[in-house]
Amino acid sequence: MRGNYILSILIGVASVFCFLYSCNQEKQVDMSELYMLVGTYTSQDSEGIYVYKFNSDTGEYSLVSTTKVDNPSYLTFSPNGKIVYAVSENDDVDVDGVFSYQLDKKNGKLSLLDSVLTEGAAPCYVVSSFDGKWLVTANYNGGSLSMVKTNDFGMFENAVHVIQFQGEGPNKSRQQQSHLHCIYPSPDSLYLFANDLGADKIYRMDYSDNLDNSSVVEFSVKPGSGPRHSSFHPSGEWVYTITELSGEVIAYNYTDGVLEEFQTILADKFHAGGSADIQISPNGKYLYASNRLQGDGIAIFSIDQDNGVLSAIGYQQTGQHPRNLAITPNGKFILAACRDENQIEIYQIDDNTGFLNLHESISVNQPVCVKFTSLD
Repeated sequence: MRGNYILSILIGVASVFCFLYSCNQEKQVDMSELYMLVGTYTSQDSEGIYVYKFNSDTGEYSLVSTTKVDNPSYLTFSPNGKIVYAVSENDDVDVDGVFSYQLDKKNGKLSLLDSVLTEGAAPCYVVSSFDGKWLVTANYNGGSLSMVKTNDFGMFENAVHVIQFQGEGPNKSRQQQSHLHCIYPSPDSLYLFANDLGADKIYRMDYSDNLDNSSVVEFSVKPGSGPRHSSFHPSGEWVYTITELSGEVIAYNYTDGVLEEFQTILADKFHAGGSADIQISPNGKYLYASNRLQGDGIAIFSIDQDNGVLSAIGYQQTGQHPRNLAITPNGKFILAACRDENQIEIYQIDDNTGFLNLHESISVNQPVCVKFTSLD
């Protein structure tokens, strides 16, 4: 009897472990399935925002839903991934705004929650705060940042607060005024950085509930370079900035809110003045920078894991006008939103070399932004 009792307990324990293992395996499989949201320009035939299911192990995809909105050129998620924020970039301060949507994780459909004018022309970038309590947009032709409070339900609260910048650069056709193009938080959650393509500046502001000019610290970039987008290394030690006009990647050491340049390396060998986005593989080994206007493609760099120094290792030709890049969370694929090719190109990343192999292309009109979130 005692033996049978012990055997029953062992069988029960084994069953529990098998159940937990099975659940864990299922969870891992589910982690490979993502929602992919695509922002577009809508001057031609685009609907606005496209939602796909995307398998980050196989590169397979399927269209789930579309949402009509004018020129949703950049998208971001709330920290919990359930609220989607989209700028509407029309270069008209009377209509330019930011929209919030509820993402139904069961069916991939977006439901409009709220909208507000940014009070700055041509918003081209939006980021949510660490705690999800406010949004900031970068207004390209407004030369400003717009801050608006948000609640847990994706609704906008209080008035929009605008932080205005002034400045210009030596390139008279491209830098006639301040052009804010990118905003990004520091990995230590203490600061918010913003790139001013028009004034050749990177601004740092203290993270708080009330951003204002009093906390702004400026870091100067080489005149005429036009800093556009930046990306922190997964280690948090280094940050890399792509310059649109000079087509270079600038590498900085990052310590306690201070940027210290240690390398500048050419990304656009055609000197076309159209460098766009910069992304780092999740394992921190490779950096990718997109270039447009001539020789459209992606410059590939390896990253020295000891000191952050970049080495140019390759160049992948793409479709016309690769504006935005996005890497899947597992680091297996990088997607290039090729606006003038009317397609998103899916490239598989060789983990041993960093090189790219074209896997497949998704046809969509004027894609300019790609973002991933989980199905859960």
